[in-house]
Order: sequence, then structure tokens, then C-alpha cells
Amino acid sequence: MSPEYRARIEAGRPQLEAMAREQYGLALNPGPFGISSRAALVGAKFAEAQGVGDVYHDAVFRAYWQEAKNIADLAVLADVATAVGLNRDEFLAALDNPTYQQEMLGDVQQAFQYGLSGVPALIYNYKYLVMGARPYELLAQVAEKASEEAE
Repeated sequence: MSPEYRARIEAGRPQLEAMAREQYGLALNPGPFGISSRAALVGAKFAEAQGVGDVYHDAVFRAYWQEAKNIADLAVLADVATAVGLNRDEFLAALDNPTYQQEMLGDVQQAFQYGLSGVPALIYNYKYLVMGARPYELLAQVAEKASEEAE
């Protein structure tokens, strides 16, 4: 990560924390900055295959953004996986599984093709991209517009 990109992210943190608090009633307590989330993303592919993808996703976000946990730490991820009902040993083995790794890399490649450069990133109706932390009202407007167009 370039120093300029890191500085831009760090400069936006107070705004992100204020928005989370004011718009969503969430107190952010983020984990360490600049870590790799690749293992968490591979774990998400395994969790999806086991039918608990959304629950795992929420638990990883909560662990990082509210509990200040290091989601690059495999023990932390294994604890999250266990908490959502996954078998710890199977989860850890899945992190080295080439199938799940390729699925994750496919998602990363698709994100680059879409021009995504920030998280979160939401794509509505395969047409509207909303990147970064945005106010609830904006998300609702985009969702409503996409829904109207889909009818």
C-alpha cells in the first residue's frame, strides 16, 4: 500500500467513525490497519459452501470493526468460524484449498474489472456502484432506483 493511499484512508477514518455512530448507531473499534484480509476472504468462500456465508461475513466484520481483532490471524478467523457453526479443523484446512483460493481470486479479479478501489462496495442491479462508507439515505435511494428499473 502506497504511503499516499494509506494517508488518504487514515484521513477519512474520523468521518467514517462519525458516520457509523450518527447514521447507524455503531461505535467503531477497528482492528489493525494495513493487514491482509485474503485468508478471511478464502474463509468466506468455504463458509458460503457450508451455507453460512452471510453469518460468517457479519461475524468477520464485527470482529474487525467493533472488536479490534486482527482478521489476518488464522486463530482469530478460526474462532469466528467456530462461533458461526463451522468445524474449526475443516475451516483451517479450507484456507489452503486451491478451489476456495481460486474462487476468492476470481472475486478479486472481478472487483478490479469493475474498477473497485474501496470497501465496502455495493453494486445494485448490475448497474449502480456505491463505493466506500455512505449514508443510509444514499444507499436507500440507489436501492429504490434500481428496484424501480428492475420492474
